[in-house]
Amino acid sequence: MNAMKVLVTPRSLSDCTHPALDALRDAGLEPVNSRPGVMPTEADLIEAMPGCVAWLAGVEPVSEKVVAAAKDLKVISRNGTGVDNLPLQALAEKGIEVRKAPGANARGVAELALTYILTGFRQLTQTHVGIQAGDWPRLRGREIKGATVGILGLGAIGQELARMCLSLGAHVVAYDPFTIQDAVVHENFRRGSLDDVVRTSDAISLHCPMPEDGQAVLGPDELGSCLKGAVLVNTARAGLVDRAALATCLANGQIGFYGTDVFETEPPQPAEMLDHAAVTMSSHIGGFTTESVDRATEMAVSNIIGCLNEAGV
Repeated sequence: MNAMKVLVTPRSLSDCTHPALDALRDAGLEPVNSRPGVMPTEADLIEAMPGCVAWLAGVEPVSEKVVAAAKDLKVISRNGTGVDNLPLQALAEKGIEVRKAPGANARGVAELALTYILTGFRQLTQTHVGIQAGDWPRLRGREIKGATVGILGLGAIGQELARMCLSLGAHVVAYDPFTIQDAVVHENFRRGSLDDVVRTSDAISLHCPMPEDGQAVLGPDELGSCLKGAVLVNTARAGLVDRAALATCLANGQIGFYGTDVFETEPPQPAEMLDHAAVTMSSHIGGFTTESVDRATEMAVSNIIGCLNEAGV
């Protein structure tokens, strides 16, 4: 009898060699992949779906056509917390459970966000570009101690970043209408409105989901209200920032630095903003650390096995 299959699509796991996947094999399940190291397309997912009772999923977009092809699927287990790539209503209608791995990659993403904040404060990107061009720029930076760091979204990642910044002597103001009030407790921490965060922060870091209406959280008005030369960091979702407005604010110096780990398409299409001297990019690596991948995989695998056991599969 053939083993029941578990589709594994995160690029960090799609070669199916991670030790945590051995627990699936021990449970009589067979991890399979569609295209190792590549984000699968809709066609790839539809082709891979038959016979899969579980899916260890990444951030790849999932359409209702893919769900329709999932005849045997019982559970989608994310190796993270975001589910805005999933058609939740279609999954619910088919009785397919969705499970998440909350906090598994929080440290990795928060460390990358902090790296970008410090890069922006010290104008390292502009200095690097200047030296590459044969110049010797000596741009005066600022220290994080005493600076105000604004955090939009106070989930596991936002909380982790807040604690890191506070430990370095920064003041932190956070906007999140949903997280419990005592998620972070420190004399230099306070909650504020979106407008408060935008208008008072030397650096702003995004750690929230996309709004249901799909509109950017930071549009022309919000970006135009930032402190002159503010540092902006996005390790969450590209659509949270209005692209045209950001390009304008980078050009006129309203935003002094933009560090991003996320794009509308991966890899990104050529654009003027990506060539700006005050922009630093990374290839969606926030949670791509050995430790984060291990934690997320172990949690995702445990969720699959638990769900299938509950379903009597």
